[in-house]
Amino acid sequence: MAAVPGGNCSSSPHLKPPSPSSSRNQLQLQHQSVSSMIKQGFIPDPVFLNPLSPPPNFRASPNPTLFEMMAIEQARESAKPDSDGRKNLQDRISSALSRAPFRTAARWGIADVKLTLAAVGDDDDDDSPEEGFRVSVDVHRRVLAARSRFFAERLRRSGPHSVEILDCDDVAAYLEAIVLMYLHPDELKTSLLEWDVSKVLSLLKICSAVMFEDGIASCLEFLEAVPWSEEEQDSVVTRLNELRIDASRTDPVLQRLISSEPSTSSTPDEVFLKLSSGVLDAKDEKARRQMKALVFDLLRDDRNNNSSSSSSKKRQAGAAYGVAMRRLFCRCLDSLIACLSAVSDSPEENRGARMAEIGRRADNLQWIVGILIDRKMGEEVARVWADQEELAALHSRVPAMYRHEISRVTAQLCVSIGKGEVLAPKETRVRLLSTWLEALYDDFAWMRAAMDRKGIEEGLCRTVLTLPLAEQQAVLLRWLDRYVDGGDGCPDMRRAFEIWWRRAFVKQYSVQNQMQITLSDAPE
Repeated sequence: MAAVPGGNCSSSPHLKPPSPSSSRNQLQLQHQSVSSMIKQGFIPDPVFLNPLSPPPNFRASPNPTLFEMMAIEQARESAKPDSDGRKNLQDRISSALSRAPFRTAARWGIADVKLTLAAVGDDDDDDSPEEGFRVSVDVHRRVLAARSRFFAERLRRSGPHSVEILDCDDVAAYLEAIVLMYLHPDELKTSLLEWDVSKVLSLLKICSAVMFEDGIASCLEFLEAVPWSEEEQDSVVTRLNELRIDASRTDPVLQRLISSEPSTSSTPDEVFLKLSSGVLDAKDEKARRQMKALVFDLLRDDRNNNSSSSSSKKRQAGAAYGVAMRRLFCRCLDSLIACLSAVSDSPEENRGARMAEIGRRADNLQWIVGILIDRKMGEEVARVWADQEELAALHSRVPAMYRHEISRVTAQLCVSIGKGEVLAPKETRVRLLSTWLEALYDDFAWMRAAMDRKGIEEGLCRTVLTLPLAEQQAVLLRWLDRYVDGGDGCPDMRRAFEIWWRRAFVKQYSVQNQMQITLSDAPE
């Protein structure tokens, strides 16, 4: 059947028209699909001539087109309540007004000042919750002029006034400052108890701007007494520096961050020595481990801060730390030697307690060595450790189950040398392996359970390969004898052995005139 121009086609007798419920369900699904497409950005907003209203000639239809559904959805989105930021601002305004004393006419009389607070949001942020926000209140000249020098200068004449403050950073904070002016000075601090640090800092800025002295005092008392988070303490210092309030008033607040008597305070090295001595001598093993980890992290943060600063004062503090750490390293080393000497002289006397003390002192030494390496002082540690022939001799007289903690210091240094974290001279590296490598082989079966075996083996390989070729050969041939006899009880240094072999017999380098290096493959 032909279609009637401008009309609707007749339904075919073989097709059943859809039921009203199925049409509604289909329309609902179409609306949901369009809504999802708009939210996800698949349909651009420029389609709409006016986002706040349907397009021209819009009319409701039982079967709306896609364009009509898009317009309906856009209007629904635009009609949603204000953003969370603006709603929060309105809630703060409502809360301040609900407890505003100036709204009690019976006590304060007729208001004679119309105060308007206007906020102009960030020009670069069109979504600012305070964009174009204004609030007007009726207040009393005698109260504002008595509590604020700012208002006293502007409300000198009697009679009604109209005051407008533009470009307010925080309209709610301004209004709350006005409310506080109606309170007795003794009530101000109590009124801040339910506030947080950020809100009080905003209020402090307003009180300083309008020269509300009692408000400033109450804010400073609050900040002095309330705990701060690390983020909040940065905000406190920044805000007080910005406001340039007299130091006599801000000192009580900042004393938890800045010492007011630097001449009598302890120096960093003195504090570090006292702290470290307490940690090393701790009786509780769990607490000792926890404090070691904490102090190590704190010193790492301090090193990172000092390395990025050009301040001579911080460099001097870093040098003081270095002196204190050297003293502590020598102290730990001497105590370990004394403990091993006592065990060697009287092997059966209090054997269990002495052996436990060896492990404890060796663990303390590892901690200090780790700190020194982290602070780029590993070269000196490697040199001192390489010269400990007396300690190496005493070490061989103690059972491996007690002494293996000492060999972990050697492993620490080799891993750091292998990573390029310690740039020890050739002579130091040679002496280090000559003095301690055999002891490490002896203790490796005990060490591997408590340390990263692969890391130790990689560090040993890399350290050996930094030696002159002849020294590499001597070390690796000796290792081969130990490895074929000890198996897993000896570190796996096959990778270093393979590289040394290629250097020595496969690829041969020679130095000619003018320091030219040539490479030739040896015949098979």
